[in-house]
Amino acid sequence: MINRKINFLAQSGLVPESLAFRLACTAEVICRVINGRSLPHALSTVFSGMAFSPSTRGAIQDISYHVLRNLGLVRFLTEKLTRKLPEPLLLQNLLHCALVLLLPENGILRYEPYTVVDQAVQATASIRTLSKAKGLVNAVLRRFLREQTDLLKAARQRPEACWNYPAWWIDRIREAYPSDWESILEVGNMPPPLTLRVNRRKSSTDAYIRLANSAGIDAVAIGPCAVKLAHPVPVDKIPGFNNGLVSVQDAAAQLAAPLLNPENGMKVLDACAAPGGKSGHMLEMANIDLLALDCDHRRLQMIHENLERLGLKARTKKGDATKQDWWDKKPFDCILADVPCTASGITRRHPDIRWLRRPADSQELSDLSMRILENLWSMLKPGGKLLLATCSIWPEESEQQARTFSARFGAQRLEAPGQLLPTAKDLIDHDGLFYALFKKT
Repeated sequence: MINRKINFLAQSGLVPESLAFRLACTAEVICRVINGRSLPHALSTVFSGMAFSPSTRGAIQDISYHVLRNLGLVRFLTEKLTRKLPEPLLLQNLLHCALVLLLPENGILRYEPYTVVDQAVQATASIRTLSKAKGLVNAVLRRFLREQTDLLKAARQRPEACWNYPAWWIDRIREAYPSDWESILEVGNMPPPLTLRVNRRKSSTDAYIRLANSAGIDAVAIGPCAVKLAHPVPVDKIPGFNNGLVSVQDAAAQLAAPLLNPENGMKVLDACAAPGGKSGHMLEMANIDLLALDCDHRRLQMIHENLERLGLKARTKKGDATKQDWWDKKPFDCILADVPCTASGITRRHPDIRWLRRPADSQELSDLSMRILENLWSMLKPGGKLLLATCSIWPEESEQQARTFSARFGAQRLEAPGQLLPTAKDLIDHDGLFYALFKKT
């Protein structure tokens, strides 16, 4: 499908820097997400079809994230503005992309409304299979502009349109967190901060903030090694990034290494290690014998690249954390089990997750995670520590999992944060992660 679309885009006559071209590309990206692909995969596939300038790539990515953070609302609007949902799916998503750009963000519109309508019509006319629908697109968008006050008021009465999550997701959040559910959903719809981890082998948070300020970048410390930038910047513009001075890592994710607190000479396993952020943090803390395990060759390459940038070394191995065929039978002093989960705590970074997950996923992943924990526990030395980490906020993947594991294996539970809910404040700004620390007695 993508080759057909890319051939069209190359031959459409649309200027790649135009909004019409970007709307057409973004509609294709959203189609791929709706059909089950992750947003990064969908973007990568579309971008691989032809040459895109950095500004065009950035705009398509930005609009894609914006659509997925507002998908419940634009679906509702499309339903109300048409007698029946337009077909094919590409046409629906082209309308979704245009509608989202007609919605103000913090009271500000990204484009003038007449520009959005004109460019959406041009995009539709340029797609051979959609060209007959250009009148429909024009009528729908203009009607929205006339009736938007009433339409947006009606949307607030529909949970999926109001909160921009599937109805089952909203219900589950309300049940699990009756006092916090609204704030959890709100934070999940916010663009995430750019948080850095300062490499303690090379600098300190205070010194790095001074370096950032000297480069015209406002930054503030929000953890022992965590520095949040006031405004996100491209990675290649982050002072010291290429030299391993800092890494991009959420403030909550930076808690894992200190919880395990590896010491010089220890043998440590980072299971499910890619992309290697937590591995790098542990190596920054101590001179350890670290094995980074992952089941995917490409993800192992990411670990290599990250550690090379930091000037650190670890052993890496391709292996399944539910099996032992990769293990040398020498027990570990510490194990980090960052187990597979629904990633329900990081929706502000990955807004596609809410639309890709299904209600049964949580239990299926919990079962897989328990098999991993049982397997890794047998590899831990007596007196050793195992850290269970997830980026989920569903209790069956976090607290319930920790209690079941502790009871089943007699694991002594040590002090750890437990469930961290996603939070967006000036000095407390992090994703929703869970930590449980166990000692093998």
